[in-house]
Amino acid sequence: MAANNSVTGDDLWYVHVRYSTLQVVLVFFISSNLLLIITFFKKEYFYTTARYILFAVALLSDSFVLLLSNIQLILLHFDVPIQVWLCIIIVVVVILYLTVTPVTLTVMTLERYVAICMPLRHGELCTTRNTMHFILIIHGLSSVPCILILSTIFVSASLSFYKQYQICLVELMLVHVWQHNFRAGLYQVQFLIMCIIVIFCYVKIMKVAKAASGEDKKSTKKGLRTVLLHGFQLLLCLIQMWCPLIESSLLQINVTLYVVVRYINFILFYLAPRCLSPLIYGLRDEVFFRALKHYLFSRLKRVLEIAVSPICLA
Repeated sequence: MAANNSVTGDDLWYVHVRYSTLQVVLVFFISSNLLLIITFFKKEYFYTTARYILFAVALLSDSFVLLLSNIQLILLHFDVPIQVWLCIIIVVVVILYLTVTPVTLTVMTLERYVAICMPLRHGELCTTRNTMHFILIIHGLSSVPCILILSTIFVSASLSFYKQYQICLVELMLVHVWQHNFRAGLYQVQFLIMCIIVIFCYVKIMKVAKAASGEDKKSTKKGLRTVLLHGFQLLLCLIQMWCPLIESSLLQINVTLYVVVRYINFILFYLAPRCLSPLIYGLRDEVFFRALKHYLFSRLKRVLEIAVSPICLA
């Protein structure tokens, strides 16, 4: 009995450490995204330029996913059930913005393609007005999987189901195997289309890079690296779409194994792709990075002045 209690205590300690570590990481990246969003609104150039507007959309999308996924994680960790109708609202936003991010990345790749391969038309196509239309299109396309997945829940559940209390996981709402398969297949088709678009843009930009010279060549190569990073993000997002199918299978076999695999998947395929967006534009982009440094230093200077003022008065 002592041995069993010791093992249980060790397992419980490991779960709490793992959960606490994840909370620290999530708070850090949500705070980083918030800082980048504030920087975006501090300079008019950013919110009148297509690629920075799309970058802000990706940041907001990632922040929504991280925040709501963390709420689900907290409820799961403390084993807190909520009513199904409330869970569906959370799940709707998570499913929607899980798709908004990769669709936005695809549109950002197309914007780089237009900027490099059709520079004379870039100013005409990528105006602020058109970018707002693109954002509406992004959300419209992203809502299609969300509507279809929810439809499979609505057709197979009675009205009493929505008043029940359960742990807020979409896998528990998809009660039939065909629903899981439909969800996975839907995402695969969507991401296959996105991957084809990214590969097409990469090939076209590569051709321009070979023909370019001097500053144009340097700029084109930077655009090529950006497209590659977007492609890597999309690859992680594509793998992420297989995760629910794997997790739902494990849930039927072993709950402990399901929790461990879900934790690993969350780190590698949910968190990692959303950490690359700040890296690609927040740190690699010289203009944005200078604005970020200026904002940070000005805020730090103001905090120091406020802290020193009482000392000087004394």
